[in-house]
Amino acid sequence: MKSIVIYLFCFLCVCPETARAQQQYQLASPDGKLTVTVKTGETLNWKIEHDGTTVLQPSAITLKGRSLKSAGKEITFGKNMKVTHAERKSVESSFPTPFYKKANVTDIYNQLTLKCRGGYSVQFRTYNDGAAYRFISGQKEPFIIESETAEFNFDRDYKAFIPYVNDNRNGERYCFSFESYYNETSLSEMYQDSLAITPLMIDLEKGKKVVVMEAGLENYPGMFLTVNQQTKQGLQAAFAPYPLEEAIGGHNSLNLIPTRRADYIARIPDSRSFPWRVVLVTANDTQLADNDMAQRLAPACRIKDTSWIKPGKVAWDWWNTCNLTGVDFKAGMNTPTYKAFIDFASANGLEYIIIDEGWSGKESLLEELNPEICLEELVTYGRQKGIGVILWASWRNAAKETEAAFSHYSEMGVKGFKIDFFDRDDQPLIASVEQIAACAARHKMLLDLHGLKPCGIQRAYPNVVNFEGVKGLENAKWEPIANGSPLHNFPRYDVTAPYLRMLTGPMDYTPGAMVNATRKTFRAVNDHPMSQGTRVHQMAMYTVFEAPLQMLADSPSRYEKEQECTDFIAQVPTVFDETVALGGEVGEYITLARRKGNIWYIASMTDWTPRHCTIGLSFLGEGNFKAEIFSDGINADRDATDYKKEVRNVTANDTLDIYMASGGGWTARIIKEK
Repeated sequence: MKSIVIYLFCFLCVCPETARAQQQYQLASPDGKLTVTVKTGETLNWKIEHDGTTVLQPSAITLKGRSLKSAGKEITFGKNMKVTHAERKSVESSFPTPFYKKANVTDIYNQLTLKCRGGYSVQFRTYNDGAAYRFISGQKEPFIIESETAEFNFDRDYKAFIPYVNDNRNGERYCFSFESYYNETSLSEMYQDSLAITPLMIDLEKGKKVVVMEAGLENYPGMFLTVNQQTKQGLQAAFAPYPLEEAIGGHNSLNLIPTRRADYIARIPDSRSFPWRVVLVTANDTQLADNDMAQRLAPACRIKDTSWIKPGKVAWDWWNTCNLTGVDFKAGMNTPTYKAFIDFASANGLEYIIIDEGWSGKESLLEELNPEICLEELVTYGRQKGIGVILWASWRNAAKETEAAFSHYSEMGVKGFKIDFFDRDDQPLIASVEQIAACAARHKMLLDLHGLKPCGIQRAYPNVVNFEGVKGLENAKWEPIANGSPLHNFPRYDVTAPYLRMLTGPMDYTPGAMVNATRKTFRAVNDHPMSQGTRVHQMAMYTVFEAPLQMLADSPSRYEKEQECTDFIAQVPTVFDETVALGGEVGEYITLARRKGNIWYIASMTDWTPRHCTIGLSFLGEGNFKAEIFSDGINADRDATDYKKEVRNVTANDTLDIYMASGGGWTARIIKEK
């Protein structure tokens, strides 16, 4: 009897603690359609349901690390979890976004913060279009993160759009430019030995889509994804280990390649918040084409005065290899050529030119400069013409000479840098990006970052006006031909990236080709490049593709011969006050309308499938409007340069029946009449 009493006493003592450790919490979205269920205990997990559909099966969430001071003491978040306090709140707010696809972003969500023993919290948010979580550390001493577990488990083997890591630099697993076509396959058929980048989309069928992505990445490695090896119908996160040694390598020896990595992924100095892990849930594809989740979850702007940040369009040299005709000098990387680019930019109302790779020494931005280019003369000439000059740099040179180079060229009058070949997103690289952005802001310089995907820094430092991380037009210069046609389907990618890649931020696709080809007539010619798809497909990109700093990739001579098209492109803004997604389907077509002031810009693009669409104009509001319209010509299926221009009067009651040829497009500029 005595032993039974002792047992009952122990049971009563232990059970309340166990009950607390295995609690369950629910958090609904503002509209009540999406619910997150959080279970604590031995391993923290979350589950997502949306409008009767189980979106995410219970999926584990943990961080595992060790102290750097307390004799290697284990530090674990999300294991054997004991919640000491649960805090809920609802937020309805908005914030200005002057360098974005809309002037303001609404931020409406419900939040659950679980404060836990061990000096950490886990924060969950639910929005009408998705859910996210992040860890928040309260540690007061430095520690390392050995691993992070972030699972995304599904109930079936769904089809996915998977952007794999490929073309590694020096064969290093985590060195990559973040440019990938999408493999459309089931989760179970994902390559088991390959990494994928985010955003990655899963098709739950019946129109519902799920996208796994990250947001608010700061001083922490970016998230890759791999197939769940056990279930084959889920994803799990992977991260680049911390680099310990590096060597010069990669393309033209422009990279710094890690040659030895640690057995941990991050070093954490003290208390901080970690990146958001995000699951978007949409009932139709247009919700992906106009989504603000990355902006909502990014750190707030850290620049007090942003008045000097000037978005705009750029006359760019590299894609067209400085091909000028009708001039009395030898075109190339020299002062007369860039004066001609400045003249073209000025004549067409552009804001900038870029001087790409070749103006500086390979190992320095300050020494061994190209004697054929006089930067001071070009900057002065540009200032007289109202055109800013932006310079190219490799990341490793920009990182080692940041203050000296930015100070020098800012004093000269250079407006910014296009920094290339990051090609990594381990913790030191991401930390370097913020240091470069902050230094550029101090010197009032713009940044266009290549070999990197957007990570949220563009809201914290809006002088970061663009990123690459996209299979852009440059790939047309070396596209292989297989069985008489291009190996890759550019137009399908063009109408996939706006739904997926653009979820995280702007992309430097570098559109604007004036030499356009059908699938049969396309050929890759490096020094005289062309695009896949029609002329108007290229013109539509200026409205569809987000890029506060947007390129005109072809040569001034080409544009001058196609002045009617050039005039239209030059008028399209690069930031907007309002965006409306009018229609589309991932990988098939897209139709967007964007407003700047009292002018609307509408564009539609299709894959290789010819397509008829109807565009309703109810978003115009009251009044009479004049529409300047460019559409594919009747022979665009044979000669992709063929287009038709028309001007017509429209009102909000009208609908426009449009036709797009194979690989085609349609675009319009609509102005309210006085």
